[in-house]
Amino acid sequence: MDLFEHQGKDLFARHGIPIPRGIVCESPEAARAATEILGGTSVVKVQVQVGGRGKGGGVVLAGSPEEAEEAAARMLAEGFKGLRVTRVLVEEHLSIAREFYAAMLLDRSTGTDLAMVAVEGGVDIEELARTRPETIRRLHIDPEIGLHPYHLRRLTGSFPPEVRDLVENVLAGLYEVLTGEDATLVEVNPLVLLSDGRVLALDAKVTIDDNALWRRREIEMLKSSFPIDPVEFRAREAGLQYVKLDGEVGIIGNGAGLVMSTLDLVQQAGAAAANFLDIGGGASAESMATSLEVILSDPSVKVVLVNIFGGITRCDVVAEGMLAALERVTPQVPIVVRLDGTNAEEGRRILERANHPRIVSVPTMLEAAQRAAELARGRAA
Repeated sequence: MDLFEHQGKDLFARHGIPIPRGIVCESPEAARAATEILGGTSVVKVQVQVGGRGKGGGVVLAGSPEEAEEAAARMLAEGFKGLRVTRVLVEEHLSIAREFYAAMLLDRSTGTDLAMVAVEGGVDIEELARTRPETIRRLHIDPEIGLHPYHLRRLTGSFPPEVRDLVENVLAGLYEVLTGEDATLVEVNPLVLLSDGRVLALDAKVTIDDNALWRRREIEMLKSSFPIDPVEFRAREAGLQYVKLDGEVGIIGNGAGLVMSTLDLVQQAGAAAANFLDIGGGASAESMATSLEVILSDPSVKVVLVNIFGGITRCDVVAEGMLAALERVTPQVPIVVRLDGTNAEEGRRILERANHPRIVSVPTMLEAAQRAAELARGRAA
């Protein structure tokens, strides 16, 4: 469960991490009033559960209450990266001297907690890790031992001496959030040194373990404030395992492992998945029609890739179900279909005989991913 920035900062404040003064606003008029309260200038930040806000116009420095009102009006009306926006965070405008990076996360590969810090912040940390990995300090922390002063000293060794104590206090607070709130990721980018010598968390990215929400009722209740994506809502109502992604190839598969492998192959082929959709062990006409309706309601989808391995469910039944589904749904994009497993040849023959203008039948998983990527690029061009 990904929190909004302002919700993450509320957790920070509870654990003693200093944050800027800020006011959550749900209207342009409220953003104007908040800026007046904060001294006449502010930073207006769109509140969404995705990154890239700074590059995508989701963070605006407002030099006046009027500018803050205009920025909030645009964000609330236009949304961000296809997501509906219901609120903005209006924060005080600060004089920043330096920017750093800090994060605490669960490292599942080692079964430990991982602390990461860098003396460069406000940048794409993945790009920094790729181009200059030496600038990032990493330290694994045994959860049975916990965080100790010697961990903090090792992490802050490259920081300016005058801010080390302040940064250590922030890191200790981040670890409290990670362990005390059942988080799997707590990130601050940037952590800033102000011209007056204070160190503040200028941003907050917090992911809470869904499996622990039963004991974090206060955090779980925050879900009611999240805007519901209409496509995800439709999938949830139909009982489908659906996750919206940022690409252009809609994915339908039966089995989580198969769907994940399909996403990887589409990525390798030079495209990106628009979703994760697992229809489970069955692929009836009803489930296939509902799945197609969900996928095709996403305007970013330029091609659909259906990848089915017939085990208990026979591929000929899947093919017949798909054709029945297409009597209910009228697709405007190509549908690449790969069938394998029980009665796969018969299933492919059924699709060939139907000669549906939108169906492209492909024998292997790799070819299906490559064909879907080609069609997606062609429609994008």
